[in-house]
Amino acid sequence: MAHLRRHFKKLIILPGLHNQAIGEAFVDLIDEAFRNYAPWFETFDSTNYNDWVNQFKSKLYSSLHQWLDLAGATAGNLLRSLRDKASQWWYFLDNPEIPPDNNQAERSLRLAVTKRKVSGGSRSMDRFRHTAHLLTVVQTCRRQGRSVIDFFAQALLANSNNYLSRPSLLPKY
Repeated sequence: MAHLRRHFKKLIILPGLHNQAIGEAFVDLIDEAFRNYAPWFETFDSTNYNDWVNQFKSKLYSSLHQWLDLAGATAGNLLRSLRDKASQWWYFLDNPEIPPDNNQAERSLRLAVTKRKVSGGSRSMDRFRHTAHLLTVVQTCRRQGRSVIDFFAQALLANSNNYLSRPSLLPKY
């Protein structure tokens, strides 16, 4: 959603018939979506959230219908993407447990991207897979608030001593 918002912000300053109005209308809708998702995430109150979702969808589809025929090329492409891929763009409306942004995923990938840029990447698919597995362990431990060093120490001990069980990355509930 943040990427989509950025595209509509650019549309506001792009010359063209109705670009500013279309950009502003959809930035407002995206901002409303973020504003109304936040309270659900804090309270998990589905009743209020679902009431808002029904009103929001009506407003969203009304805005799409209003602007689609009036849009130029750039705005038209954005609006058609919203219409044709509505189930993807607005998935969080019907499934609020899935956040409207991918910030956590991007943060999790940051370590791998930085490592690739610094090292120049892997020279073989085998090495790539090994690196991906190690980075997965590191990020999983971080997300679970576990020590990466302790996890690897336990894994090495278990590997060298058959009587020890291997540590698991599965969360304990």
